[in-house]
Amino acid sequence: MQILAFPDYCAQAERLACRLGAPFGLIELHRFPDGESLVRLPSMLLDHVIVCRSLDRPNDKLVELMLFARTARELGAKRVTLVAPYLCYMRQDIANRPGEAVSQRIVGQWLAELFDDVLTVDPHLHRISHLQQAIPLANAVCLSAAGAIGDFLGKRFDDAILLGPDIESEQWVSGIAAQIGFDYAVADKIRRGDREVEITLPDKVFKDKPVVIIDDMASTGRTLARTIGLLQNAGASTVYAAITHPLFCGDAEAHIRAAGVKEIWSTDSIEHPTSCIWLDSLLSDAVRSIL
Repeated sequence: MQILAFPDYCAQAERLACRLGAPFGLIELHRFPDGESLVRLPSMLLDHVIVCRSLDRPNDKLVELMLFARTARELGAKRVTLVAPYLCYMRQDIANRPGEAVSQRIVGQWLAELFDDVLTVDPHLHRISHLQQAIPLANAVCLSAAGAIGDFLGKRFDDAILLGPDIESEQWVSGIAAQIGFDYAVADKIRRGDREVEITLPDKVFKDKPVVIIDDMASTGRTLARTIGLLQNAGASTVYAAITHPLFCGDAEAHIRAAGVKEIWSTDSIEHPTSCIWLDSLLSDAVRSIL
């Protein structure tokens, strides 16, 4: 097998290739003035090609992945695997109003037609329990960054309270807490819009204690910022944030820092200055498991 990567996910893909002892190659990408993309693969491919690219800001990336996958088949690849630590379009899983596209189902089916395997990390799934329900492939593999985040936090704290900002985060927070022996709690969140949220802290004593907010993604940053403010009012000594997917749209990071967070730590699922928790060990184990 060989590992190929688009330029925006090069460093992470190189670490994965090193873990697997596989040759690494870079996909050439050029965007014309009108926005069209030119994708150029190595002319000689092995039977099994693994392409690495996270699908944040996805629309151009999806078109380029389609060009890649079709061309890889034309060049003789017999198996094409997508490693996409952040997977886009997973939140829209029902039509809330007549006429709405259910993007999870549409994009999931499209990826299943392009790739033999899809590996991702902590996809944002609401009403389904298995990734195969969104991407109809036998090897639609859903991984969790909880272990990597737990290892990271366990080396930095003797003790802290882990806090999930909403009930959806409990699966990650509880697992990390059990792994490193920390206490945890989960807040209640009501979303009023893309940038409007109401947060209620659980009945827990936070006074004079360090608190680490655990979340699967930081998008607008409003949930994190609001939670940080409430924890400060509750007397927490310091507040940190550990994020799986650092989307940080617009002014999100600045908004979170202005709220008073001590540190932000993210995985390298998306390239970002806060990315310091590497996922290459997790991903390499998953690749080996499907071989």
